[in-house]
Amino acid sequence: MTSGLYIGLMSGTSVDSVDAALLHIDSHEFELLGTASVQYDADLRLALLALKSTPHTSLASLVELDHRVATAFATAATCVMQRYNVSSDEISAIGSHGQTIFHLPDSRFAGTLQIGDPNLIAALTQVDVVADFRRADMAAGGQGAPLAPAFHQFVLGSTGDIVLNLGGIANITVLNQETIGFDTGPANAILDECTQHFQSKAFDEHGLWARSGSVDQKLLQAMLADPYFAKAPPKSTGTDYFNLAWAMERCDNPDISSQDLQRTLLELTAVTVARDIDRFARSAKVLVCGGGLKNTFLMERLSASLPETSIQPLDSRGINSEACECCAFAWLAYRFKNNLPGNLPQVTGASRRVVLGAMYPAQQADCAGDFTQKKMNHSHR
Repeated sequence: MTSGLYIGLMSGTSVDSVDAALLHIDSHEFELLGTASVQYDADLRLALLALKSTPHTSLASLVELDHRVATAFATAATCVMQRYNVSSDEISAIGSHGQTIFHLPDSRFAGTLQIGDPNLIAALTQVDVVADFRRADMAAGGQGAPLAPAFHQFVLGSTGDIVLNLGGIANITVLNQETIGFDTGPANAILDECTQHFQSKAFDEHGLWARSGSVDQKLLQAMLADPYFAKAPPKSTGTDYFNLAWAMERCDNPDISSQDLQRTLLELTAVTVARDIDRFARSAKVLVCGGGLKNTFLMERLSASLPETSIQPLDSRGINSEACECCAFAWLAYRFKNNLPGNLPQVTGASRRVVLGAMYPAQQADCAGDFTQKKMNHSHR
């Protein structure tokens, strides 16, 4: 088994930063050695957000974004190596999720797109990169998401607990004898989008702005009527579906205040997460990770919606709640290097377990000289 040091790179659907985690991984356990985070440049973040809200762009712009995202990912990897005094030749591989631009799992021509050229990341860091994790699962008939439940199973086992990731999209992992997991619906991304649109701020700190509003019950019920919420797993979604435009299409109150809209969107997250926990996984303990853990008001509403459930940060189980997703992709790189499957078919809906990802080596062999020598040898026969 190829044990050693691995780096996981992740930028979620909130498109705010690139996070890096440095791990030591072997077949039985992992140790998080350190983390680093690099903010996207403001203009790059705006370009990515614009692309996600209106997915139309020129090929030239897409190629440029692919390059710029890769550079940001490489910077995050380099930062975590420098911070913890680790050289590139000590790293077995980088697991790079890339920046999701579009996720279309239920189309007749299903697919998903993450950008951030792994060839460039490998060249800039001088570390082998494993990337493109989702499409092997989709080729096997799966949703390509969520992938983190396999890692949650590895580190926590079949405890009966639930891991709730409040990222741009919310998802849960139910750690029963057979682990299940799926995206419950919108979370931070739609709240951030509303805050940016009406407040010109990156996010609603601690949910204070949402707290100032009131729930519009008619809008809430209209959003809850979306077929996605009633759909049985396996299922996954993204911000190309759940976004501010989606919410406004369901709002028939032209006079709704922006704070009431934000309050209603926050309630939507709390209600849909709580409903799915009640529907699929009643548990005495929910372990929360992701940026939504910092939204005090959202956590209050979640607790109110699950009054008989213990809700704790994932840190209570010794796992860094902010770095969990990064750790998952470092672990998936380890799985790839050891030719081990990385998906759970009961989670993604794939027909079988498959090895996820593809390798992008840091250094290509100098084949030109070898080819010339073979040609010369052939000519003298």
